[in-house]
Amino acid sequence: MAEKKGYVATTKFLIASPTKVRPVAHAISRMPCSKAVAVLENMPQKGAKLIGKTLKSAMANALVANDKLDEDMLYVKEIRVDEGPRLKRIWCRARGRADQLLKRMCHITVTVAEKAGE
Repeated sequence: MAEKKGYVATTKFLIASPTKVRPVAHAISRMPCSKAVAVLENMPQKGAKLIGKTLKSAMANALVANDKLDEDMLYVKEIRVDEGPRLKRIWCRARGRADQLLKRMCHITVTVAEKAGE
């Protein structure tokens, strides 16, 4: 019998560098959802707000799909921060030169699951 994958929420095309968002994601991985939301609300990083919205969406997906679940029964099973496309902009420099400015995007995928053994 295949293991149940959990409840997923994905947010795409967020203008934030994946390398800056990943440390925030690692901080809440495998944590109970209620505790993870509290931790994210107290973090100053921009990525914490973005991950928090995605996590709340995944929790809502789980609660709508299964009436027997409660918020305290959920934990963050997996959180993935993938690289998205890059916006390329011109940055004017001295003496008529130009540099290329890359505005990086990321895709955040959060999977929550029910705690085993309850």
